[in-house]
Amino acid sequence: MSEELVTFFKALADKNRLKIVGLLAEKPYSVEELATLLELKPPTVSHHLAKLVEVGLVQSHTESYYSVYQLDQSALAEKTRSMFSQKELSSVISEVDADAYDKKVIKDYSRRDGSLKTLPSQRKKLEAILRYVVKAFDMGKRYSEKQVNEILARYHSDTATLRRELVGFGLMKREGGGGEYWRT
Repeated sequence: MSEELVTFFKALADKNRLKIVGLLAEKPYSVEELATLLELKPPTVSHHLAKLVEVGLVQSHTESYYSVYQLDQSALAEKTRSMFSQKELSSVISEVDADAYDKKVIKDYSRRDGSLKTLPSQRKKLEAILRYVVKAFDMGKRYSEKQVNEILARYHSDTATLRRELVGFGLMKREGGGGEYWRT
């Protein structure tokens, strides 16, 4: 998982830091001004600002004796654009087993030989079972209804329901009544 993404959200996962970002979006402030506005002690505000500086959202410069902080609007826009890119979001889920749900459903509903104990009544579970069953069919190959029934019978005796649901969920197509079937 992207540590930058986690650090960024941790920095914003505090209501006072969000208030600081909101205030700094309006105009620059010193620690003392922010402390007064938020009714916090200056060291607490400095701590929050350090977290925001760390993730690159806030910059500071010196004016007389004060450090003045301001929101870096361009950094915020760039961080948002880069962190929410398709590539970055995909990397966040790289450690997740996308098939875990299907595997659990298949385990719960199948016997050791791969046949099904029963067909699930819940649509999501049925869809997982259908994704499992459709793998018995080769892509690009056409099957007669008899061939389809023979293959489906390995999984469950209610071949008509399996056949109808495979077509209904768009996992297979059929041509005519009792015509050819193929995997999509």
